[in-house]
Amino acid sequence: MKKTMKKALMMLALLVAPIAMQAQTKFHDVELNECTGPVKSISTSFMGRDQVTTFSQDGKMQREGMGEVVYDENGYAKSVEMEGMQGQKMKINYTWENGKVKTQTMDMMGQGVTITLSYNDKGAIAAQSMNFGGQEMSTPYTDYKYDDHGNWIYRKSSMMGRDMEQSRTITYYE
Repeated sequence: MKKTMKKALMMLALLVAPIAMQAQTKFHDVELNECTGPVKSISTSFMGRDQVTTFSQDGKMQREGMGEVVYDENGYAKSVEMEGMQGQKMKINYTWENGKVKTQTMDMMGQGVTITLSYNDKGAIAAQSMNFGGQEMSTPYTDYKYDDHGNWIYRKSSMMGRDMEQSRTITYYE
């Protein structure tokens, strides 16, 4: 009887393990892109530029112009190489706090840039403060609209007196 019970428990463990593993993400690139859940892709439209970011089932992202990503032991991106303006390569470094990006630092046109993010009660960015070579600039984000998964699909921002709109379409793994 004990052997039968042990076999049954082993079979159950083997059946449950793949399901549990599917629910876990190894990488936190979805959170890096201000989303949660089993995101498959994000199509973004901002200032006339369209961009598509795709995610593997374990949460790792791919995007045109993206180079090497360095992760910490918990799967959070520490840095990523991106193709910047006019084809220049730049490295973006991230610091995380409570599962969200707190700061991004990079070198842009020979100047150090630090972006500090603050979040609203739904976990979306409320404002970003940018320090560009000693010059401070703040960008508030408002008028959020969310999808059925609680991820934002539309928002407005204002930078240097100019109002901007950003929308995105998110697809999910079933």
